[in-house]
Amino acid sequence: MIAALRAELARTNFAGREVSLAEGALVVAGACALGRRTGRPLDLLALAGIGGLGLLDDLLEPHQRRAGRPVSKGLRGHLASLRSGRVTTGAAKALGIPALALLAAAGGPAPRGGAMVPVDAALTAGCANLANLLDLRPGRALKAVLPPAALLALTAGQDERARSGAGLAVAALLPGVLALPADLREHGMLGDAGANVLGAAVGAAATRTLPAPARLALLGGVVALTLASERVSFSAVIDRTPALRALDRAGRLPVSSRAVDGSAVPGTTDGPAAPSEPARTSSDPDDAEEAR
Repeated sequence: MIAALRAELARTNFAGREVSLAEGALVVAGACALGRRTGRPLDLLALAGIGGLGLLDDLLEPHQRRAGRPVSKGLRGHLASLRSGRVTTGAAKALGIPALALLAAAGGPAPRGGAMVPVDAALTAGCANLANLLDLRPGRALKAVLPPAALLALTAGQDERARSGAGLAVAALLPGVLALPADLREHGMLGDAGANVLGAAVGAAATRTLPAPARLALLGGVVALTLASERVSFSAVIDRTPALRALDRAGRLPVSSRAVDGSAVPGTTDGPAAPSEPARTSSDPDDAEEAR
């Protein structure tokens, strides 16, 4: 049974190395355990639900591929599936994550600011999605999530709302720090489950900690990046930008010669390769499973 579970969680990443989705499942468990400390049951429900939807996508999508059923990718693909009456696991996330984020925002500590509740929900859901879009290389999503999580964890105020925000930041920070070594060494990967829950925890922490103008500005940036991801490969942009490329590759294993010639890469990824990375075929930024 253990061998069957290990095989179910095994994936081949962009460099042809075997990684495990167990990392993402453990991150979800850790985030939920720490999320309980906010004392807000709806926070725990949102984190558990978002992580559960991500894990469902992680586990069911490969079965859909092997069965020859079409798998929608990207926001446009999921919405097109819904319009045709077909509910994919990605579409379930596209509907479920905003609903769970809205529930947590509406049930958060006062002062909530009536008009800001949907904004806070959109920021939480948007951060969950953005973290997943970044989880295409070892450590990339964690390098994006951990710095803001640390800053938000250190900005605990005196009121209940700010304290709950700091608690949510810690719920992202500690599991993320613990996952980073395995992620960089390519023993594990966050998958949709881990990336979604860490992004959601940081987004929710920001809604409890930052003033309204900062939240609106942050939401604008998240929306802009999400829309850009439908047309632009984040990996290609990072590879073309020296500072971003150096940060992205810091701590990562070198890509093997097997992967450079493409012979060990069975899946697809998110854009054209840099000379030092393997050749890849898909322009889909949402294809985190095979890309990582």
